Amino acid sequence: MKLQDKVAIVTGSGSGIGRATALRLAKEGAAVVVCDLNQAGIDETVELVGAQGGHAIGVAGNVADRAEAQSIVDAALDKFGRLDILINNAGISRDALTVRVKDDEIKMMSDEQWDAVLTVNLKGTWLMSQLAAVPMMKQKYGRVVNTASIAVLGNVGQANYAASKAGVIGLTRTLALEWARFNIAVNCVAPGGVNTPMTATIPEKILTAVVERIPFKRMAEPEEIAAVHAFLASDDASYITGQVIWVDGGVTLGA
Repeated sequence: MKLQDKVAIVTGSGSGIGRATALRLAKEGAAVVVCDLNQAGIDETVELVGAQGGHAIGVAGNVADRAEAQSIVDAALDKFGRLDILINNAGISRDALTVRVKDDEIKMMSDEQWDAVLTVNLKGTWLMSQLAAVPMMKQKYGRVVNTASIAVLGNVGQANYAASKAGVIGLTRTLALEWARFNIAVNCVAPGGVNTPMTATIPEKILTAVVERIPFKRMAEPEEIAAVHAFLASDDASYITGQVIWVDGGVTLGA
C-alpha cells in the first residue's frame, strides 16, 4: 500500500469526490481525517472507510474559518501524531451571470454570491494549506493537493467560481516554490465534469451539451479524480510540484 502509515486530511469528504478520495487514500493505507460541514455525510464516509478495513475520524468544520480550520489540523495531530497529506477538495458554487439586462431590468451577481465562493474555494484552500504546512515543515515532509477546475478557462455564469479556481492555481504554484525546501510538494487537480451530487442538479439539456464537448463523451466518476489525488499524495509523485493536472476527458485539448 503506497500510503501506509501516512495521515491525510480530506476536506469536503462527506460526499462526491472528497468521499471517493478518502476511501482511496484509506485503501492505500493512510489514516484519514474526514472533514465536511455535513455531519451525516461525515459519519457515512467514516463508516465506509471502516467497512473496507481503514482508519478514519470525522471532524465537522468550516475550512474558511481560521479557528475551525486549525481544529481540523489539530484533530489529525491529536489522534494520529502527524500530518502528511492534505487534499483541499471542499468547494461551493453560486452561479449567476455577472450582469444581465433584459427589458431594461438589470440583474447582477450579488456581493454575497461572489464573497461566498471566493471565501470557501480560495481562502479555505489557503487557510488549510497554511495551517497544515506547520507540522509538515517540522517533519520535513508533506503533500498538498488543491482543487481547481476547467472553469478557469471561462464558463458562463461562473465568474466567481472561475476566479476562485484560477486563484487556487496561482496559490498552488506559489506554495510549491515556498515549501519545496521543506520537502513539501504542492500540486493541483483540475477536474472537468464529474458525476457528483452537485452536478446531479444540472438540467438534462445543459448536461447533454456538457457531455457533447467531452472527447470521451461521458462525465468522470469521482473515483477517477480520487485516483489522481492518490497518485499526487504518494511518493510516486515525489519530484512533481507546482503542477496542474487536467482530469477532464480531453476537454482542454480544444481550449
